[in-house]
Amino acid sequence: MRINKYISETGYCSRRETNRLIAAGRITINGKVCEKGADVEPEDIVLIDGKEIPYNDREPVYLALNKPIGIVCTAAEQVEGNIIQYVNYPSRIFAIGRLDKASEGLIFLTNDGDIVNKMMRSEHNHDKEYVVTVDKPVTDEFVRAMSQGVEILDVVTKPCEVYQQHSENVFRIILTQGLNLQIRRMCKALGYRVLKLERIRIMNVTLDGLERGQWRHLEKQELEKLLSMLN
Repeated sequence: MRINKYISETGYCSRRETNRLIAAGRITINGKVCEKGADVEPEDIVLIDGKEIPYNDREPVYLALNKPIGIVCTAAEQVEGNIIQYVNYPSRIFAIGRLDKASEGLIFLTNDGDIVNKMMRSEHNHDKEYVVTVDKPVTDEFVRAMSQGVEILDVVTKPCEVYQQHSENVFRIILTQGLNLQIRRMCKALGYRVLKLERIRIMNVTLDGLERGQWRHLEKQELEKLLSMLN
């Protein structure tokens, strides 16, 4: 089994976070520093920071957080304002995906490594909806360019849905991919600067009723629908 899958299934952290631990030289297999893409056999001894990985034998946890600006989506304890310390959940959880420090809105946290991997696969094309405020009026040309795709990071973004809101400087966008700082980079490429960015929906789950800074457990029905959409 690949080291990423092995560690994510313990519930310790996601595959992406595992890559960061590997790059930092914090994971060892049988006493040797782990390399990216390493395989793990059942008899192998895997340690993180010299300690055994605590398997998560608790019930699965699925949380929705309305992330405030300033909170960083990382499990790294040394990072001030990290999302895990902010939520302060009584058992180990980690974030699914990211919202950059300057952005706010909906993000999931869980101890289920399997759902993380399913949601992070871009080929699933799961909707994520945002409301964005920019520094000048949104034009028809801007909406058309954003929806057709913008060249950033040496690629053209996938076509997406873009709608102008009642305020002339605000638009709504539904993405099915998650490039690094995608919306901010798209706007910048078109001569706009993002002033506020809020994620209001992930797939079938919305922010409705969830105040800024608050979190809640996903309800049974919305979790069942979410999981069915991932299969």
